Amino acid sequence: MKKIILFLTIFLTSCESTLETKNFIIVFVDDMGYGDTASYGHPTIKTPNLDIMANEGQKWTQFYSASSVCTPSRAALITGRLPIRNGMIGKEQRVLFPDSDFGLPSTEITIAEKLRENGYKTAAIGKWHLGHKEKYLPINHGFDYYYGIPYSNDMNAINGVTCCPGNNYWQQYDSENINSNNYNVPIIENTEIIERPADQRTITKRFTDKTIDFIDKNKSDNFFIYLAHSMPHTPLFASEDFYGKSKSGLYGDVIEEIDYSMGRIMKKLINENLHNNTVVVFTSDNGPWLPFDTHGGSAGPLREGKGTTWEGGQRVPGLFWGGTIKKGTISDLGSTMDLFPTLLDFAGIKIPNDRIIDGISLKNTLINHEPHKRKSILFYREREIYAARLNEYKAHFIIEGAYDYGASKYYDAKDYIKKNQKKILKKPLLFNLNEDVSEKYNIAEDYPEIIDKIKYMIENHRRNLNAPPDLLSKRTSKEF
Repeated sequence: MKKIILFLTIFLTSCESTLETKNFIIVFVDDMGYGDTASYGHPTIKTPNLDIMANEGQKWTQFYSASSVCTPSRAALITGRLPIRNGMIGKEQRVLFPDSDFGLPSTEITIAEKLRENGYKTAAIGKWHLGHKEKYLPINHGFDYYYGIPYSNDMNAINGVTCCPGNNYWQQYDSENINSNNYNVPIIENTEIIERPADQRTITKRFTDKTIDFIDKNKSDNFFIYLAHSMPHTPLFASEDFYGKSKSGLYGDVIEEIDYSMGRIMKKLINENLHNNTVVVFTSDNGPWLPFDTHGGSAGPLREGKGTTWEGGQRVPGLFWGGTIKKGTISDLGSTMDLFPTLLDFAGIKIPNDRIIDGISLKNTLINHEPHKRKSILFYREREIYAARLNEYKAHFIIEGAYDYGASKYYDAKDYIKKNQKKILKKPLLFNLNEDVSEKYNIAEDYPEIIDKIKYMIENHRRNLNAPPDLLSKRTSKEF
């Protein structure tokens, strides 16, 4: 396998760029854990290009997705708003499925819409998952071009395959010829289905090809690319060049191919002399899907994973590279919702003033290491606040496991469900996350005043929620 070597002799750390930041690429991977790259502590997965982003750009160690599952996390990033405000969070169903009727409301304003209004060329490449019907596709949410799958890669399962953990999932991996035809997921270009089922063995490579092609076609203009890889969400697929190559099994193969993808994009920017005026962001939609065992990735030292409001569910890698970003490791709080105002801030565009924007611009931290203004994180599950963080303290009011299943090759589903059922706590739990990142040591009895402050913050949030009623009244109980 050929290695990408990035010669960064003209890189932004060796000289201050006088160019104004004009272009933006957000890379949003699916179900990648906090501990799945070398720079975040994985001992056997090799991620040299992501390591360059971490070492020569900014690495954020307390960066959060707005949700622990797919659909709401994507809606939050692209609108800068909590999913409870933009209508994309459900009750019985927390993600959209191929039979879902709804998608991101047209009343929401996306990053792409604001940038396109100001002359940007915009593309969404990869997994969308904000509505598969034409009126909800990226083309109708501010993107000039779309190439990708409309929802998760485990949907439209056929041939007796299901989306869930257990023997049924693992049977397809008994053979060396893993069949992506078990998932009748389409690839859509703009509004037309061009391939079904998608050949997921080459999907990471093809999403990268489309990204590089868009850069090439629009390098003379300002551009914004939202590249949302569908991996490492299960089922896992890697191309021939990466399959079986990692020390960390198939999951490692997938991550190393994503890393190679990042290297290709970075090299393209450098070769076109665009790296000094392009900001590249790399992050994940939520934590690792732990019930899939070795196919579920790692949250590193964090507790639990995808689907939960423990740290492993929502704290994710946050890497920033290119442009005028000042090198460093940042331990301030950050959120994927902050990307909306950050990109607009870099572009000199005012944020909308007709709605609440939950994101806070990261620009001054990125270019000057100024302390970020974010002091809190809310942890919603469905339409309830399960936990909340204020500065270094996090309180849990409701706890629950990832899902209502837990079947795996290694432990019993009934036991998992019993241990992980929803519990409304009579006494909240409290953790100091600066000292106790794994949420092991409950200090609630020692700091009742902190609990009161967090409760007050939550009540203040609820009083000012101001969710537009038309976004809520049109939904069925299934969607909410």
